[in-house]
Amino acid sequence: MNPRRWWLRRTLRFRITVVATGVALLCLLAFTLLAPRLIGAVQVRAVDAELERVGAERVLDTAGNPLDGGPRLDLTPGEVRELKAGQRVLRLDGGSAHRWVGRVVFTADGTPRLHVVGDTLVGYQHANRLGTRWLLLAAVLVACLVGIATWLSVRSSLRPVERLRLAAGALPRGERLPVPEARDELQALAVALNGLLSRRDEATERLRRFTGDAAHELRSPVTSVRAQAEVAVAHPDPDFSIEVLESVVEESERLSALVDALLLLARADTGELPRAEPVDLALQAQAAVDRLGDTDLLVQVAAPMSACMVSATKSEVELVVDNLLRNAARHARSFIRVSVLPAARDVRLVVDDDGRGVPEEHREKVFDRFYRVESDRGRATGGFGLGLALVAHLVRGRRGSVRVTESPEGGARFEVRWPSYR
Repeated sequence: MNPRRWWLRRTLRFRITVVATGVALLCLLAFTLLAPRLIGAVQVRAVDAELERVGAERVLDTAGNPLDGGPRLDLTPGEVRELKAGQRVLRLDGGSAHRWVGRVVFTADGTPRLHVVGDTLVGYQHANRLGTRWLLLAAVLVACLVGIATWLSVRSSLRPVERLRLAAGALPRGERLPVPEARDELQALAVALNGLLSRRDEATERLRRFTGDAAHELRSPVTSVRAQAEVAVAHPDPDFSIEVLESVVEESERLSALVDALLLLARADTGELPRAEPVDLALQAQAAVDRLGDTDLLVQVAAPMSACMVSATKSEVELVVDNLLRNAARHARSFIRVSVLPAARDVRLVVDDDGRGVPEEHREKVFDRFYRVESDRGRATGGFGLGLALVAHLVRGRRGSVRVTESPEGGARFEVRWPSYR
């Protein structure tokens, strides 16, 4: 098994406890290994102080031979040289240690003499070994205590988080978690969870409304196709069958357009917009008028000769302009004017018609999905109520704005503002 994968599968409480216990154990072990040196240094320093205060001093020549009539000291030539140099000698013999301190003193005739004082450190190594063992035991015990304390403290710290999790899972739609008064991580978590719950409720409601509206809209063309097919089967007649097939093709085209619009809205709901690029709005407005085809309406385009670049994608701009033009053509009596008005920070697209206009009480709702000012659902004039919803969604997704007001021509004026491409 992969150790990293195994580690990541453990609980947060387990990982924190293991890390805290391991760090504590390593620190204590490092101290345990260093402790004998510290203890030995303290012992030697205490012996040095005692030797300098009451030690029995011996006098040697520079070769280490006694000159005071006493027995020869067990000093090696190397140790004698260290003492003459003013260094102190610590010799470890078995379980004990011997400490020597020396200094050079000149006699009246200038002869150098080595004055040495020393003593035995009884049980020096045994004490260090015993202390090391006890420290090792203490390190393990303290690490275990650290692990237990970490486990309990992490469990206690995560208990409010667990309560928040359980409460969030059991909350009915529309309710929110209580936010703690303390300005800490738990408060931030509660606020974030409440935001998540709000988005969940909005998405659920949007999906429910979207599903209901889509089912209602799809039922009409599907029912029409089925009814006409049943009539054709019940009354087999070549001329009537051709008429039924033409009607079925027309309903199928309407159904296909509705499905395409629903797919576009579904993609737009994901919030994943393609990368913006410079699009010439004036050029796209003229192209949309050309795509409108033969019509009895007079369509004028007012746009500057220079490019009017907006920050969007070509497909988005085409869809917005086409939907606004088709909407205007559906309601205009004889005239449509398309205006492109550049400014410093944005570019405006204004579509005016001389139709009946949009009553003021409907102007905020015409950009909702499946909303119609009139109840007409016919194939020729009704539409699906999705075109303006797509316009609003695409424009606002690029931080633009869209609104409808009264046109100077007496009909409706749809005004779109796109950010200029910089």
